[in-house]
Amino acid sequence: MTSSVPSNLEIAQDHELESIADLAGRYGLIPTDYDTYGRFKAKVDLGVLERLADRPDGKLVCVTAITPTKAGEGKTTTSVSLTQGLGKLGRQPMLCLREPSLGPVFGIKGGAAGGGYAQVVPMEDLNLHFTGDIHAIGAANNLLAAALEAHLLHGNKLGIDPLTIGWRRCLDTNDRALRQVAVGLGGRANGYPRETGFDITAASEVMAIVAVASDLPDLRRRLGAITVASTHEGEPVTADDLQAAGAMTVILKETLKPNLIQTLEGQACLMHAGPFANIAHGNNSLVADKVALKLADIVITESGFGSDMGMEKFLDIVCPIGGLAPSAVVVVATVRALKHHAGAPEGGLDAIEQGSANLARHIAIVKRFGLEPVVAVNRRPEDTDEECELVRRLALEQGAFAAELNEAFAKGGAGATALAEAVVDTCERPNTFAPLYELDATISEKIETVATRVYGAAGVSFLPAALDAMQTLADGGLDKVPICMAKTHLSLSHDPLLVNAPEGFTVPIRDLRPYTGAGWIVALCGDMMTMPGLGISPALQQVDIDETGRTVGLF
Repeated sequence: MTSSVPSNLEIAQDHELESIADLAGRYGLIPTDYDTYGRFKAKVDLGVLERLADRPDGKLVCVTAITPTKAGEGKTTTSVSLTQGLGKLGRQPMLCLREPSLGPVFGIKGGAAGGGYAQVVPMEDLNLHFTGDIHAIGAANNLLAAALEAHLLHGNKLGIDPLTIGWRRCLDTNDRALRQVAVGLGGRANGYPRETGFDITAASEVMAIVAVASDLPDLRRRLGAITVASTHEGEPVTADDLQAAGAMTVILKETLKPNLIQTLEGQACLMHAGPFANIAHGNNSLVADKVALKLADIVITESGFGSDMGMEKFLDIVCPIGGLAPSAVVVVATVRALKHHAGAPEGGLDAIEQGSANLARHIAIVKRFGLEPVVAVNRRPEDTDEECELVRRLALEQGAFAAELNEAFAKGGAGATALAEAVVDTCERPNTFAPLYELDATISEKIETVATRVYGAAGVSFLPAALDAMQTLADGGLDKVPICMAKTHLSLSHDPLLVNAPEGFTVPIRDLRPYTGAGWIVALCGDMMTMPGLGISPALQQVDIDETGRTVGLF
């Protein structure tokens, strides 16, 4: 198979977009339901949920993947193409995606609009500043940090113990030099000297809160509940205690509204919030899902990385919080990725068979949640018919309800109609969806459940800091909440070098962070970082403007 498909940027720049008002009208939105941001973007007001409260919800489909490689498996491309394929079948689908972070856009991954003829547009806008959501989240996060520093300087009336401060600043750039920094240097007027650090904005608790808040009052409540430190007596200090949550909410009023854009073939997409799945919970906003379910008959939502990452968090955290019940899961696989997991990137059919152990694990994970997996074989130009058919056959043998080829990168929605038909069939089947653990289980039991039943670990080990934090959380009554595991996305284990389907490993938990505003506990596994760094040849080096002022090198 050969391909002469233009670059993603060329396809997007040459595409003639439908006006956002016309798109909104086709999906049943009226002018008071949205505010336009130019001709091709809009913010949807959450009042639409009240206006359409009596309308039945559509079906919800989660798109996930096998364990990814550094080159990516085309999960967003598959999500877009499935949406376009459903459009080809005469359905009214809606896509829900996370907003791209500038960190990956200018780092290794590049853009997050899909690929080839399966993209969402306007591609440049959504990959860069978009509607300013991520900037606003960073501003709200850092306002709380500034309020905390000012409180310490001006008398510390709350009696905050500076050694307990856990609130970190954030920015939307991969900058490893900011992982650990010192602040307050240069004299008393500059604040209290201490060590702290930066997280990437996608990993901040404010991002997590925006992604799960149900409305503006809920956003205000969750922001106020953020814990930033403890007093000398061990009492938690919150954003409400610092009188900062109100101002943070005002900054985020518009941010809470989902962003409406479109696919290349005219289906609607709500792109909103952008938490990473290897650090945070890795799914688009809950309000976007809820709005889409009222406007479409089938909603496609993408979870970050593999089924052990974003999908697990979608099903164990997001769905219970939002009262969502998915009807199907799509697992994206590629020939190249299966060869990678076999340790033979240039191998043949034997390598695919060996690497399919990873695919089998992900199929089994989906089935443990009581859902039927549909495998999408995302075809690349170099993949042969024989290779693609082998992946499809192995997926069916390993328990997938269906497995279909996806050729939408080169063919658009027409290349994904078989996949779309399989998803429609799956949505009509009954399922027994349920989260993997009960919230009233202990923290250690919930972590062990995820590690053993999802990752395939033999067990879990808790480092002293994690054991101390677990006891503190239990003593404070903060243990009856979901667990958000922060681990590498490059392996089912905590070790990125353990590819394919590792067994017998123990997952080390080095610390626990309470996200009291978001409503869960983050378990840090192994050496997981909350601020990525740029590589030796980051994507930013290719991005520029040409002599006409047109963007080049964005992909």
